[in-house]
Amino acid sequence: MMSDGRKQRNALTSAEQALRALAAGQGGRAFKNAAQAANLDQIGAHVGLREAVALAVDDIDNAGVVSVDSWERLKGIVGIGPLRSLIDEALER
Repeated sequence: MMSDGRKQRNALTSAEQALRALAAGQGGRAFKNAAQAANLDQIGAHVGLREAVALAVDDIDNAGVVSVDSWERLKGIVGIGPLRSLIDEALER
């Protein structure tokens, strides 16, 4: 199956939006965007993101913020690149 570049770019955009929503404490929006990223991902760039975001949403529901452990888990999933910088920004706050 040939990859659709537009779908993959939309997957990255959805992943970015998921991380921004987590940083803003918007769990429902974060999970929706993470699920969309997983559904659009054609190359495995976002494997595990939906599950890690779900755990971070649990943090928001239970403590009002995403825990450092959840952010670190997300860093491991996204690897090096633009998504990592969003997580680093969130951890600096």
